Amino acid sequence: MTHYVGDRTIDGIAVSADGKPLPPYYDQYALTDRGFEWSYEGPEPAQLAFALLYDHLRDSAKAKALHEQFMKSIVANFDNVWELTSNDIEESIKALNA
Repeated sequence: MTHYVGDRTIDGIAVSADGKPLPPYYDQYALTDRGFEWSYEGPEPAQLAFALLYDHLRDSAKAKALHEQFMKSIVANFDNVWELTSNDIEESIKALNA
């Protein structure tokens, strides 16, 4: 089970997957070139939503199809510091598809 953590630090945004930086996966889908953000709806939160989904699913077509809903229902509601597990992502996907 992967453990994802996001934090706004003095050095900027930090997002990790099991303690390693989460890549934005621009090679799979680029919505912005400015990295990740959260707590609102926009291209940077959408890139984070896609990256979380792609990292979990390893399927760019599914991640692309789900990223906007995931951004609006999950990523846009994150606090300054947040944590998710792969199980949380899977449950969110099930709820979005319901």
